[in-house]
Amino acid sequence: MSDADAARRAVEGAHRREWATVLAATVRVARDLDLAEECVQDAYVAALAEWTRDGVPGRPGAWLTTAARHNALDVLRRARTLRSKLPLLVEPERDAAPGAGDDRLRLVFLCCHPALAVEARVALTLRLACGVATPDIARAFLVPEATMAARITRAKKKIAKAGIPFRMPAAHELPDRLDAALTAIHLQFTTGHTAPTGATLTRDDVAGRAVDLARMLHALMPDESEARGLLALLLAGHARRAARTADGRLLPLEEQDRSAWDQESIAEADALVVSALRSGNPGRFTLQAAIATLHATAPAYADTDWDQILVLYDALLRVWPSPVVALNRAVAVAMVGGPPAALAEVEALERDGRLAGYRYLPAVKADLLRRMGRARDAADAYERALALTANEAERAFLLRRLAETK
Repeated sequence: MSDADAARRAVEGAHRREWATVLAATVRVARDLDLAEECVQDAYVAALAEWTRDGVPGRPGAWLTTAARHNALDVLRRARTLRSKLPLLVEPERDAAPGAGDDRLRLVFLCCHPALAVEARVALTLRLACGVATPDIARAFLVPEATMAARITRAKKKIAKAGIPFRMPAAHELPDRLDAALTAIHLQFTTGHTAPTGATLTRDDVAGRAVDLARMLHALMPDESEARGLLALLLAGHARRAARTADGRLLPLEEQDRSAWDQESIAEADALVVSALRSGNPGRFTLQAAIATLHATAPAYADTDWDQILVLYDALLRVWPSPVVALNRAVAVAMVGGPPAALAEVEALERDGRLAGYRYLPAVKADLLRRMGRARDAADAYERALALTANEAERAFLLRRLAETK
């Protein structure tokens, strides 16, 4: 491999793994989101040239952070009018709590400020604090990329105009920002657990960073049951990562080798769920975590407690009436009441229209039709799912299923 190729791969890897961390550290110096982004981008450009010439450093993230912060300091020295032109001032910490010193968590709460619309908070957090690419965020929200890019730009401008400071919120300010933070971290995990695009099913580094953020958030707010629930949900999902593929081939839950699952993480998730449920009135993350841990703790697929999972989905649908939840619930309905009952619910979701463009809707329908022996209808649904799927591992799985219908 040439020096240029090695440098390019190192920069690409550092972009995936380090972007959000480098940006968070640079915001502390730049005191302005747009300026910080520009300085980080310039650092990556410089890295490609310097690493080609001098070799890849032992700690690429530290190199990039230093370069980006130096870029920001250079700009600020030239500006001379810092306080009048750059309104995002770093304020002294008040009521600091465990975990409050992490710049990534500060950036999460900055992006989740209640002055922003809820969807804008989540999108901005995903882009800046979690490092999720704008096209992937657009896919998560089922909107065009241009729409999402404009939404993120407007949110950044509103933060700058309002002079929202880059600091850890006081304890009484945290609850207003919690749900958006939980949602963004969960969506970051989702984009790593099953990558929206690319050749591999997972992006373990992305999912792992989401687990880290969830753990920091739980440490900051240990009495919040939903913070416990989110951490449990992510741990239960991440524990299965080693068994979800074999030779690059996607394995459905019933085919996974459960001995390869991370039992320590599953046990931690289970304990967190039990604690969160004892708090009473479980929220959406706690209920999702309870479902995930039921799957994770079943000794074998045949031992899965589908009746209890369906009960939990009913409760989840009451607190979070999302069509995605309804679709996931239909899978449990199929296991309890049979595919025809589930198919009726999936077809109702099709008529509803809110999941138009969501790749798992036709994929679930195709599986139900396959199990009912309706091969031609199943093939049509698999074709529709393939048209919406950009992840190559998922496409290969759908193609295998499609071949089985012919």
